[in-house]
This record gives sequence, C-alpha cells and structure tokens, in this order.
Amino acid sequence: MSEKNIYDQIAKLEREIALLPPGSITKKKIRDKEYYYHRITINGKRTENYISFEDVPELKEKIEKRKALEKELKKLKSSIPKIEHLHADREQSSLTFKTMVRIGKQLEAQISQTREYKKRECIKILRDYVFSPKQDKVLIIYGLRRTGKTTMIRQILTELSPEEFAKAAFIQVTMGNTIEDLDSDLRLLEEKGYKYVFIDEVTLMEDFIEGSAMFSDIYASSGMKIILSGTDSLGFAFTREEQLYDRCILLHTTFIPYREFEEVLGIYGIDEYIRYGGTMSLSGINYNETPFANSESAEEYINTAIAKNIQHSLKFYQYGGHFRLLLDLYERGELTNVINRVVENINHSFTKSVVERTFKSHDISVTAANLLRDREEPINIKKHMDIDEVTQGIMNMLEILNKEDQSIEVDEDHMIQIKEYLAILDLIMEIDLESLPEVSKRESITVITQPGLRYAQAEAIVENMILDEKFQQLSAKERQRVLDRLLSEIRGRMMKDIILLETKLACPDKKVFKLQFPVGEFDMVVYDPEEISCKIYEVKYSREHVPEQYRHLVNGEKCDMVSHRYGDITGKYVIYRGEDMTCEDIHYLNVEKYLKSLKKSEI
Repeated sequence: MSEKNIYDQIAKLEREIALLPPGSITKKKIRDKEYYYHRITINGKRTENYISFEDVPELKEKIEKRKALEKELKKLKSSIPKIEHLHADREQSSLTFKTMVRIGKQLEAQISQTREYKKRECIKILRDYVFSPKQDKVLIIYGLRRTGKTTMIRQILTELSPEEFAKAAFIQVTMGNTIEDLDSDLRLLEEKGYKYVFIDEVTLMEDFIEGSAMFSDIYASSGMKIILSGTDSLGFAFTREEQLYDRCILLHTTFIPYREFEEVLGIYGIDEYIRYGGTMSLSGINYNETPFANSESAEEYINTAIAKNIQHSLKFYQYGGHFRLLLDLYERGELTNVINRVVENINHSFTKSVVERTFKSHDISVTAANLLRDREEPINIKKHMDIDEVTQGIMNMLEILNKEDQSIEVDEDHMIQIKEYLAILDLIMEIDLESLPEVSKRESITVITQPGLRYAQAEAIVENMILDEKFQQLSAKERQRVLDRLLSEIRGRMMKDIILLETKLACPDKKVFKLQFPVGEFDMVVYDPEEISCKIYEVKYSREHVPEQYRHLVNGEKCDMVSHRYGDITGKYVIYRGEDMTCEDIHYLNVEKYLKSLKKSEI
C-alpha cells in the first residue's frame, strides 16, 4: 500500500473510531435487580453513566466495533515507512496534543483524494471566510450526516497556498475529549503560528455548547480562522442563539438541490433525485450503499442522523433543561422512537393523501378499473372480483397501517416541539397553501427536504398496503400495475413539492405558494410583491403535452380571481418531463432544466 493510501485509510479509521463510544459496559446487582453502566475513563478519571437494558446490545456492539477498529488502526500505523514516520515525528516533535491533530504531511495525505471531487455551491461561504481579512467570528458547517461537511473541509484545505497550508491544522474530536483538551491544543497551535484550524465532530464533546464562546472570544478574535463541524446540528443551533450569538457564520449543508445532485454527483433525472436525493453519497448507481436504498436503511438514517442528533444536543444543553415537554419521553428511553415516529407520520400523511386522491372519483370502481387498463389481455374485471371491495380493502389497509405505526402514542404538543427541531435541522420546510375566493383560509404543506427519505418510506407503505387479502385476488400482473400507478402518483406529487421548495428557496424576495379554488388548483404561484404581478404554473408528471394539462391556467374565472388578488399574470407555464415548447400562450418547461435554472435565473 502506498504512503498516500496508508494515510487515507488511517484518516478513515480515525473518523469511524471518533463516532463510536469508548470504554466498557459494567453490570451491578442492587437488591436482586441488575443495572448496567457505561464506564469511561477521561484524563485518568473514571465515570459511569446508567444505561437502560434496551440500549445495552447496541452500545456493546459499538464498543466492540471501536476496539476492532483501534486494533486495525494500530496495525496500519505500524506499517508507515520508517523514514516518513521519523519525518512526521520531527514535524510534530515540539507538539504534544490531547486531541487528534493532523498537520503537515499527515494532513496532506488525508485530503489528497478530495482533489478529484466536484465542489458543492455552498463551499463559496467557506472560501469567503477562510480567505477574508481577519474577523472575530467562527464558521460553523451545519447539516445532517452525509451531506458533505467533512469533504468540504478537505476540499478547502487543497485550495490553500503552500505557505498557508503550513499554518493549517485539522482536529478530529473523539468521544471523551473536553473543551479543556481542545483549549490546550489550540493554545499550542497558536503559539506555533497556526492560523487555519478545522475542528471536526466538535459536538461530540459533552461540554461543547457551554464552552463554545471560547472559539470566537479567544482564538478568532486574535486572528485565527476557526471552522467547526459536527453531526449534532441542533447543538450548533443552540450555540448560535446563546454562546455564539452574533459571533458565528452558519453554512447549511442539509438541503441538496437537484442541480447539485446532477452537477456534483453526476446522477441525472428527476426520478433518480426523487428516489435517492438528499445526501452526497458518491456511490453512483450503486444505490444499495445509499441511506435511502430501502425503508430499513432510511429508518436507520432517521435514528442516527436525526433522532440521536436531537437527543444528544438536548442532553448536553443547559444540563438537559431544554428538553421541555420531551423530558419524560427521554427519561423513559422513548424519545428516539417518538422522533422517528413523527418523521414517519409526516410521510404517512403525505402517502395517504396521494392514495386517497388517486382513488377519489364519482364512481370509485371506474377509477380502480382505470388503474388496470392498457393490459395486454383485457379481462372482465367484475368476473374476477368486485373492484369496490378491492378499493375499500386498500383504504382499510392504509388505516390499519396508520394505527400500527401509532403504537407509540405522540401527543400534539410533542409533535409540535419535535417539528420545531426538524425545521431547525432543515429536514422539513413549510410551503404556503392559499385559497380563492376564501382569502382568509391559510394552510401549509410540509415538505421533507431529503426526497429519498420520503420516497423510501412512502414506497414501503404502499407495498405493505396492497397486501390486503382482497387485493390479492388480482393477478400478479394486475397487482404490479396498481403498485406502479400508485408509486407513479407519489413521484408526481413529490415532483410538485420539490419544484415548490426549490423555487421558494431560489426566490426569497417573492412569495411562492400553492393555490386552491373550490374546483381545481394552480400547483404553484410565484407572486412578486414589488411589481404586483405573478406567474402561474401547473406541474405534470408526464412527458406528453395535451390541452387537458393547462385547462385551469386558461380558465377565465380563475385567472380573473388571481389577477384581482395578486396582480397581472405575466406568464403561464406547465412544468413536465418532456422538452421545452410553447403551445399558444402556455410555456412548457422541462423539469430538470427548470430546476437547474433556479440558481441564477429570475423566476
């Protein structure tokens, strides 16, 4: 193995180890009852924290995995060529760190592979901070797991000049490190003239939130550029409101728009974005490696990247005083499951609304029958079974699944507080839903910003839903046709939500919303309050163009109401999966081209 590959592998192992718990599990018997504790030794001081019986297997597995990786790391370090090892020793001979600090050749080897990666657009914020004149603020790279935080740090390090790179250090915080340890290492780096310090997984420190003012008040104010990143995004939000108020710059990474999905990862098509979008996974077409490959991996992502993110931050903020209504759930060991349930509930409500709308008709049996049309060999549907019964069976199964999912009861107050945290994490965003002529009626649509997460759960719900025994009366081909139709409807609805979300984020000076009428709706309206004008849109999950698609856009009564409320209509559009074209005064826009145009265009 080459020197570069050795250091790359060492860096990878060190990062994996940093995210795993150290120590051991001990068992005590008190009054004939067994209790378990997580034992950790920090700076020679041993501490023991109680853990519930349910958490023991998972914690034990992680500790064993850490020990195995540490053994592998030790063996790998011993394979470093002796000459280079001596060089590294000379480079750090005067420095004894308490945390895991990488400088010089070790750091250069660690970042070398990222030179080949394409960069996210938000790296500009990091670049502006690193290369700007002295300022007394720190920069926080803030986002859920696998959204490119660490890669972005390594990429910006490759942009430093040789002189600047010689003054750069990368610190990997591990569980057990403290603010005191980090302060000691920062003082040492400052004495040696280091100016650029990147601190990864800083939220693993239990006393990070309370001690975070140190980064801006002591080191950034003296000229050092401090860049912080970590998986507990909520902890960063708390520090911004308290200890680092007005002394930090936030760089958000959670939301990954379609254009970056295509341009950075090289994965094309709105369908692929719907199925797998949301992380910066470089697995290409090998989607089995993505966190949204199936409902099980999506659930694991919710648990580790979202639920434990929230729980860890609440635990160490103000000594747990910010749990508020969630404290009882946390003490009972149910908070992670409840947070997971809230995310599932949001996606279940979305899926249910799509399914209900798909089967909604004056003659529901006709609607169901239409799902089965275009088969190679037409059959007498009524002869095989009662379509009404099948349709009702599907709806009943949906209700049953909903009740089963709610085996963990979630109070409305719990739901509201958890949704507040999900919004802070940028996982959910609200899109306005307005009505005409009832202008006082205001609702909203909850959009999951990681589409792959929503699709994985929606797909699982639909696949389980159609296991109803009445549905099984259909042939295998017929069942597959209904499943395909339902999933197509889900992708279509998700495409609408994606367009609304990305347009809203791209046009902060305009109002973007969905508009309902007593009969029919506009999928999107973009209102310009300065010009007192608007543009109206229909979104169709289709590659074809037919007049039926824009019948609402040319409806005189609807357009008159919109003009009266939002000003002149300056454009009418249909966004779909076909090619750009114009039909009368209706402009058809290709969805991928439209989403890629949002970066700079005026909508």
